[in-house]
Amino acid sequence: MPNRTFTAVLHREGEWYVAECPEVGTVSQGKNIDEALANLKEATELYLEEFPIPECERPLLTTFEAACG
Repeated sequence: MPNRTFTAVLHREGEWYVAECPEVGTVSQGKNIDEALANLKEATELYLEEFPIPECERPLLTTFEAACG
C-alpha cells in the first residue's frame, strides 16, 4: 500500500488526547499526543485496508475566527 499524507486534528478530553482524521473519518485516543497519533495511524490503516479511497487532491485546511460569547 503506498503512503499518503493525512490530516490529524487533536484535542484534549479530560486526561485523554483525541485524534481525528477528517479525510477518512477515523478517530482514536491516547494518554499523550504521540500515543493518540500512533493509534490514529493504526486505526486509519486498518480502515483503509477494508475501504480504500481513490487518489485525490489533499483538502484545503485553514482557520477562521468567530465571536463566542
